[in-house]
Amino acid sequence: MRLLLAEDDAMIGRAMQQGLGGAGFAVDWVQDGRAAQLALDTGVYDVAVLDLGLPGKDGMAVLRELRARGQRLPVLVVTARDAVPDRIEGLNAGADDYVLKPFDLDELVARVRALLRRHAGAALPQLACGSLLLDPVRREVRLAGAPVDLSAREFALLEALMQRPGAVLSREQLEEAVYGWQDAIGSNAIEVHLHHLRRKLGPATIRNVRGVGYKVSPP
Repeated sequence: MRLLLAEDDAMIGRAMQQGLGGAGFAVDWVQDGRAAQLALDTGVYDVAVLDLGLPGKDGMAVLRELRARGQRLPVLVVTARDAVPDRIEGLNAGADDYVLKPFDLDELVARVRALLRRHAGAALPQLACGSLLLDPVRREVRLAGAPVDLSAREFALLEALMQRPGAVLSREQLEEAVYGWQDAIGSNAIEVHLHHLRRKLGPATIRNVRGVGYKVSPP
């Protein structure tokens, strides 16, 4: 899952990037409002974590413009503005959730995951496809009840596919979901990870739709 983080405080931003990255998100971190606006205009994200007090362009303005364009991207606002009118303004501007600084990183990760579930219309944290079960919180995968050991990239790739069961995702879409700006991507990296997933889950679990992309199917 790819996440845009907009936070101007270097220490807080670095901690958030590491915490969210450790939870399995591919995190693109920007430190001002104009860079956040550019990233939202040009990148494909599953969720955004947005500080309101950004230099260059206020986070509230970034949020309002995002919603004015009709984009439904889930947005979690993280800010030190603790006055009730500020929180009401942020929610009315289109924020999906609101977290006040200082906060616990585990709570932040939990709120981001809950926001993604609400956006997808799913009540349970687990993702299921037939006898294949993926738990994003515990970072566990089970096939017919048996645990499956996956690398971090393999897990992220499988999660991206299972978030959209039956949908065909192109290699480019999978790269956008799994890798952040700072990651070096080999020309055949996605294919290599898919090969390893098929070996561990069974060759029919992830299917190649020739000339289009890949989809997950019940084992």
